[in-house]
Amino acid sequence: MDISKLIQNKGLTETEINVLKYIIDNIYDVNKMGVRGVAKNNFTSTSTIMRLAKKLGYSGFLEMQYNLLSLTKNELGDNLNDNDFIESLNMDRLLGINERKSIDDFIDILFNDDHKFIFIYANGFSGIVAEYINKKLLVMGKRCIFSNGTDSIGVFENNLDSISAVIVISKSGETPMVLNKVRTAKEHDIKVISFTNERENSISKLSHISFKIEDTNKLDDRNLMPNTFFPKVLVLFELLIYEYYKNKNSNIE
Repeated sequence: MDISKLIQNKGLTETEINVLKYIIDNIYDVNKMGVRGVAKNNFTSTSTIMRLAKKLGYSGFLEMQYNLLSLTKNELGDNLNDNDFIESLNMDRLLGINERKSIDDFIDILFNDDHKFIFIYANGFSGIVAEYINKKLLVMGKRCIFSNGTDSIGVFENNLDSISAVIVISKSGETPMVLNKVRTAKEHDIKVISFTNERENSISKLSHISFKIEDTNKLDDRNLMPNTFFPKVLVLFELLIYEYYKNKNSNIE
């Protein structure tokens, strides 16, 4: 299993990375070993295991073991369950993890008429979704600049004074090129709207508006397995547009 996305920006030591690999390699046995058994087999202390759990965003060893088991099953393709996949399409779950305030704040940005641009950035499969969002906003009469990893960094940095908001999409929430854009935007007081997976991540923490979408295969960087993340970003975005027009029509009346 490729754990690069899992450990990205987590500040893990070499010992902690080795322990993590050990836990994943022995995921079905670590529950019986317990934290002391894992520590003993890796010639380290229980405090190292607990620090590892905290750095990965878990409350403790058991939560870490449970979530890593889930991620491992997804990576192996063991999650091909009809009920689970259909349930992942549930709109109530999508709305349940996103606050009404985030929707309202995004609508306010669309109503903003400062003659500046909305900068839209993403890479890979996220870039396909971002391109759709860009075209949708353009036909609505919004000023937009779309960019991806193939463009020069100057497309963004040379237009900072003309940008009012940045929309980024990152399934992991840790994509380095996207994260760099977010940090630069924050430094220049530009509002950041992000679409990432539902877990806390570096990009969502830095965003002014953070939309969360359930990612059923968080370690599937190549998007090989069935996953509703990308279509649900589009569904959520269309919901935002629906709310925008509903608000606009009520103001006209």
